[in-house]
Amino acid sequence: MAKKTYKIALLGGDGVGPEVVAQGKRVLEAANERFSLNLDLQDLPMGAHLYAKTGKEWGEGVFDFCKKEADAILLGAVGWPGVSLPNGDIAGAGVIFGLRFGLDLYANVRPTKLYPGVPHKIHAGFQNVWDPAKVNFTIVRENTEGFYTPARGTLARGGVEEVATDTGIITRKGCERVIKYAFELAKKHPPAISDGKRRVTCIDKANVLRGSQFFRRVFDEVAAGYAGVEKDYAYVDAFTQWIIRNPENYQVCVAENMFGDIVTDLASVLQGGMGMAAGGNIGDRHAFFEPIHGSAPKYVGQDKVNPIATILAAQMMLTWVGERHDDKKLRQAADAIEKAVIETLAANVKTYDLGGTNKCSEVGAHVAGLVAAKKPRARLRA
Repeated sequence: MAKKTYKIALLGGDGVGPEVVAQGKRVLEAANERFSLNLDLQDLPMGAHLYAKTGKEWGEGVFDFCKKEADAILLGAVGWPGVSLPNGDIAGAGVIFGLRFGLDLYANVRPTKLYPGVPHKIHAGFQNVWDPAKVNFTIVRENTEGFYTPARGTLARGGVEEVATDTGIITRKGCERVIKYAFELAKKHPPAISDGKRRVTCIDKANVLRGSQFFRRVFDEVAAGYAGVEKDYAYVDAFTQWIIRNPENYQVCVAENMFGDIVTDLASVLQGGMGMAAGGNIGDRHAFFEPIHGSAPKYVGQDKVNPIATILAAQMMLTWVGERHDDKKLRQAADAIEKAVIETLAANVKTYDLGGTNKCSEVGAHVAGLVAAKKPRARLRA
């Protein structure tokens, strides 16, 4: 029986997106060669730049390929200043929401893991504030409802906008499946560092909002089916201080869409910033993976931005595909990528955001060299 070919859609998109995806591709190619993964990596057009040229956010047939043929998707970034749709939305947003809603990717999964040697730029200069042994948890965010549903509008009279409204939609289906995802993840994820317990924390605003109260009730119902996992609660405003003060107390956290969007960006501070933060948008049959940073227009073409978030997104992608298809080699390759990232950071091969002097492409080359089990060429630049 012929070995399965895994079709991977590479959506570079806008700004620095193509630059970081190129480094993710470089690492995937190294893994493909070393582990004989049979990856078919396809660069496909989409985003704001494409919209500015053609009036379309998607290249011809790209969405259909993502939906009908791709085993997984790696996305760089979307959006560009001054390029908007007629309704005022940023061009390229239709790609993100098209994938999330069109492929029903209901779980946004954001690992927050601090690697040794990664500094934190807080107050004056770089300081190592958090011990890497205290930061390793995951936030699962509901990805298809809440305030991101198209239940919104404005009231304009005489050409003057008077009222704008957004309606948060919280459904039982949406709550149940993302909360179950969080509890299932807690069974596999390393336990909370502080006490060694498996725990899912419900992040909400149940003291005020009806949707949050409903989310919490469903959380309790789902939790009753997981005797080996402790349930925990945090109001979102209090959580923003607790997560910074005591990250070691958390294992897996789950939140509705808007609150999850906010706290996952905050969590990136614990792992060294957006250049280290990868995420997955996961459904039952499809998934796309991405660095959670934006298109960073001011850095375009400078070979400057940190590609590690994209490389870690590629690592997440191989893990997911490997688990879905029970492919041991894909999981081995994912482990090799993470190990290579750790060794690259230990060698002090870092971009500017981590206090280093290396270029984006040099970091990518160094990681790829380690994945390929070859001597890396990139070195710390004086």
